[in-house]
Amino acid sequence: MTEPGQLALAPAMSDALARWLEVEAGTRDRSPHTIKAYRDDLVSFLRFLGDYHGTPALPGGLARLKQTDLRAFAAAERARGLGARSLARRQSAVRSFLRWIADREGVDLSAALSTRSPKYRRSLPRPLAPDQARQMLDMAGEAHETPWIAARDAAVLTLLYGCGLRISEGLGLDGRDWPFREALTIRGKGGRERQVPVLPVAHQAVADYLRLCPWPLKADQPLFRGARGGRLNAGIVETTMRRARQAMGLPPTATPHALRHSFATHLLAAGGDLRSIQELLGHASLSTTQVYTGVDDAHLLAVYRAAHPRG
Repeated sequence: MTEPGQLALAPAMSDALARWLEVEAGTRDRSPHTIKAYRDDLVSFLRFLGDYHGTPALPGGLARLKQTDLRAFAAAERARGLGARSLARRQSAVRSFLRWIADREGVDLSAALSTRSPKYRRSLPRPLAPDQARQMLDMAGEAHETPWIAARDAAVLTLLYGCGLRISEGLGLDGRDWPFREALTIRGKGGRERQVPVLPVAHQAVADYLRLCPWPLKADQPLFRGARGGRLNAGIVETTMRRARQAMGLPPTATPHALRHSFATHLLAAGGDLRSIQELLGHASLSTTQVYTGVDDAHLLAVYRAAHPRG
C-alpha cells in the first residue's frame, strides 16, 4: 500500500524493477533476504523521485537524473533517521539498478552514477576469549532444568563455535545430515556451498543431545528441535546466550554470532591463514574475513608476503 503523499510506481517501472530483481536473483545468486532488501531500497528511491518531481518515474525518464536528485534522496533518507551504513547499502542498490537501466534503455546515466556513497566506519566484531567460549558452552549445558534441552543448547553453541557456522546454518540442519562425517556440507549466503570440518567435541555434543531428545530423528525433520518438536528458533538460542553472558558478566556483544567470530579469530591466533579461514566461513571476499578477525593491514600484508610465490 502506498503511504500518504507517495506516488505509486508506474507499471513500466514496476515491471523494470521486477525484471532487475529476477536478474539479481538468477545470475548473481542473491539470497531472498537480499532481494527483499533491494526491492525495499529501490521502491523507496523510485517513490522519492515521483514525489520530488511530481510525476511517477519511468525507465526512459531516468536519463534526466542528476547528482542533485541522488543527493536530495540521500538527504531525505538521513532526515528519516537512516544511518550511514544503511544509506550506503541503499545507494549501492540504486546504482546497480541504474547501471542495469542504462544498458537496457541505452541511456547515459554517468552523471547520476558518479554520486559518492556516504562513508561509514564498520564496527569490528568482538570475539570471546578462548576460556570465555569454553565457559559459555559449559554454562549452556547446565542452564536448563530439562536435561535434553540443556544438552540441545550446549550442542548448538558447540557447533557454532566449533565449526564457525551462522546460527541459521546450524538450525537449518536436518536429520539427514546426521551422523556427521568428518566435514559438513553447508549451503551459506548466496547459495555458496562449503565443507566445514567437524571437531570430535562438536560431534559428541550433538550425539549427547540426540540420545536425550524425546523426538525421533527423521531425515526430513529438523535436527535441533524446539520444546514442542518444531525447528528450534534462533530466539531461543539467543536467550540462552543472553542468560549465560549475564551470569558471566560479559557485554551484550556476546551473542551466538560472536561464537562464529571467535572461531575465526582463535583459528588465526593459532596460526591459521586467512585464505583457509575465508573458505571455512564461506566469505566471498577476503576483505570480509580480514574485518571479521580484526586483522589489520600490516598483518594482512605479512600473510600475503609469506604466501605469495614471489614473496
